Amino acid sequence: MKTPYIALLGGLLMAACSLLQAQTYPDKPVRFVVPYAPGGPTDIIARLLSQKLSEVWKQAVVVDNRPGAGGNVGTAQVAKSPPDGYTVLINTSSVAVNATLYANPGYDVERDLLAVANVASSPNIIVAGSSLGAKNLRDAIEKAKTGQLNYGSAGTGTTPHLSAEYLFKVLAKVDVAHVPYKGAGPALNGALTGEVQFATVAMPAAVPLLKAARLQGLAVTSAKRNSALPDVPTVAESGFAGFEDYTWVGVFLPTGAPAAVAQKINADVEALLQQADFKTRLSGIGFEPVGGSMDSFGKYVKAEHIKWAKVVRETGAKPE
Repeated sequence: MKTPYIALLGGLLMAACSLLQAQTYPDKPVRFVVPYAPGGPTDIIARLLSQKLSEVWKQAVVVDNRPGAGGNVGTAQVAKSPPDGYTVLINTSSVAVNATLYANPGYDVERDLLAVANVASSPNIIVAGSSLGAKNLRDAIEKAKTGQLNYGSAGTGTTPHLSAEYLFKVLAKVDVAHVPYKGAGPALNGALTGEVQFATVAMPAAVPLLKAARLQGLAVTSAKRNSALPDVPTVAESGFAGFEDYTWVGVFLPTGAPAAVAQKINADVEALLQQADFKTRLSGIGFEPVGGSMDSFGKYVKAEHIKWAKVVRETGAKPE
């Protein structure tokens, strides 16, 4: 049996080692795993972070896209990685959704992942390709009542997917089939080519296509219109009062990562979010910086899990 003195000494040694690791971290390249295809909002923010943090850390930060199963493939890989701080997950609110949506996503969010930093948040957006010929969201819903239409999302379990399921099936009571893609970029391309009539994604990936008039914005899911697309009405303005959903992007580490390293990453991300140029780049693609402590982010992830579990139950959403 350990004496109190030995236990205390052991705790002090562990704290000292953790502090030393933080002081030298990183001393080799860091890998940012993005569990979606390139071009989507998670990928965009991961690349902004990697560029800025590589300058701060004086080390290469490599973005590694690992799409599949609504983000579960890449997320599970990180959850099973050595908890040394050199394999970092950049993921969205899908980590809070998939815990309920999938019987076995390949990881347990609360057990296997440490919530480190809440980077940014954006409304979701529903867009339409030219093949739909809808003037607005109400018009699109009326068209859906007269024929079988489909919509694409960045993948099963993303908040744009669940937002659309709740809007179409629960509120509007129309049957619009879901087509999951491996990222927002492919989903938007599906709308461009007519493979799907709608796409629902986090707003940033759609902004360039909407500004170029290649797609039509039907509605954003925020409480107010977004400054990046002021002409696109909200879902609430379109006749569904109280509708409000967001996609957030956060930083996670495998559980067991040194506490001081996690705190360092949180502090370095927080510092970036205070920089005017970083905030401008986020707002330019429709995201707002969030930030905050590790503790507040951990509590937020738990609250999101509860919220989206309710939506999964009410919509009957299933993995495709």
